[in-house]
Amino acid sequence: MSSLIIGCFGVGILLVAFGLNLLKKVTERSPVYLIMNIIGSLMAAWYAFDSRIIPFVILELIWALTAFIRLILVIRKGSLNS
Repeated sequence: MSSLIIGCFGVGILLVAFGLNLLKKVTERSPVYLIMNIIGSLMAAWYAFDSRIIPFVILELIWALTAFIRLILVIRKGSLNS
């Protein structure tokens, strides 16, 4: 049951990040947006792992990894104000 709550919060974080991006409150390069994607996808991956839904685990881990790589690139370029 606790993994279900974690998964719901994770998906909620992903949806809030998506909504903020659609409303132009954050960009794809925004550290807030990227961190929300990392945290949300890892939480959703935990739920999927606990539920033994392996394709979803793979999807969410790749999502988290790509957001993490993008965050590192944004930090290295020094464009934290985007």
